[in-house]
Amino acid sequence: MNKSFKTWWERLLFRDRGILPTPRLLLVLGLFSVGLIALSFSGLSWPWIIVGNLMLLGVSLLDLRFSPGKNELQLERSVRQDMERDREEAVDIRITNTSPHSITFKMVDDVPGSFYRSSPVKGRVQGETASQASYTTYAPIRGDYRFDKVYMRYQSRFGLWEKQYSPPIENNVRVVPDLSETRQFLEDPQAFLLYEGPNVKKQQIGSGEFAKIRKYVVGDDLRKINWRQTAKLQELMTNEYEPEHGKYISIFVDCGRMMGVELEESNRLERSLEAALTVAAAALHNGDHVSFIAFSKEVKAYVPPNKGMQHLQRIIDEMYNLQVDPYESNYGNVLQYLQAIQKKRSLLLLFSDVSTFLYEEAPLFYLQRVRRRHVFMMLGIEDHMTEAWTKEAPTNHKQAMIKSMAQKHTIEKKKELAKWEKQGLQMIETPEEKLATSAVSHYIDVMNKGLL
Repeated sequence: MNKSFKTWWERLLFRDRGILPTPRLLLVLGLFSVGLIALSFSGLSWPWIIVGNLMLLGVSLLDLRFSPGKNELQLERSVRQDMERDREEAVDIRITNTSPHSITFKMVDDVPGSFYRSSPVKGRVQGETASQASYTTYAPIRGDYRFDKVYMRYQSRFGLWEKQYSPPIENNVRVVPDLSETRQFLEDPQAFLLYEGPNVKKQQIGSGEFAKIRKYVVGDDLRKINWRQTAKLQELMTNEYEPEHGKYISIFVDCGRMMGVELEESNRLERSLEAALTVAAAALHNGDHVSFIAFSKEVKAYVPPNKGMQHLQRIIDEMYNLQVDPYESNYGNVLQYLQAIQKKRSLLLLFSDVSTFLYEEAPLFYLQRVRRRHVFMMLGIEDHMTEAWTKEAPTNHKQAMIKSMAQKHTIEKKKELAKWEKQGLQMIETPEEKLATSAVSHYIDVMNKGLL
């Protein structure tokens, strides 16, 4: 099959090329046929009716001369290279018509399979001008994607026939985690941590670096009053301190089987990645060094420690395509890896499933060695189903049994948590919507207490 025959065969099958009759043409043909049939009662023969319809159909083909050819239309897609998960983004398609004929079009973009598909975009482009069509889409799954063809149908001013046009316009995009919480923290840290109340303000007296002298306000510690400046200005002035900068923060994200548990809006891994990015942004904003490690059975990604907000982009580049692995995580392996690469004292933040970690005996040996040099903290998402069943008022034997099992699981977990906390290893479970704020709050708390 040569190229010419293949092209005509695809047009015959209407594969994104060729022409189609419009409803207007079918209406005209229908009315014309009804008129000829009415004349047949006056003696008009059927051959003339058929010839008349064929002649009208042939004349209608002249409409194609008043529409642009495929070489007279150029399409160009404009889309962000980085799209955030579940966040609507606008996609613009510029249509350039170099012919003197105006067109009316409808268009559907070939978005990747997991993306939200919008309805066809409709519009009009005048002759020898350019126009822009826009639509919105979003992706629920992170990863690399490619936009390919644009499927377009257009007709001339008479609108009897419709041409199909589908030029290949490739655009590569990647879907990164939702950064809304990260932006919210960078825009207003105090509002982001509002639910934590005064806890985030606690700081050891005189610890940290001296920042400035400001006016005293109700609630300030009296021991921080600067009496020399108070006497000079004749009003109460107080010293303000901030945590020392340049500390090391190591963020670990578990990608094992249990991190694929579905939550109300996403899964544990998605929430953990978003919280990890928020903590990284907070630490980099404060001038600390941040490293990132993702692991499951083995280490999947590693970003060495560095500082500066530009380092956040490198972390995103390494972790945006992480997925849940279908096997258990090897905590001992990643802790051994940590001891080999991280020699300086640092805050270790581990995002994982607390229940799975608690019943692992091997990590305790490695963590006892790790805590001699580092500050360890683990954060997980609480099981809202178990929590709900412990508060349920049972109405039958089955519900009573489920509640008793949920309470037993909760009591056993508290005992295990107490055992780990006696070793100086802190573990916290929070609701999914508060994971990022809890992580940032505890990071600030460690900095304020000068534990590093």
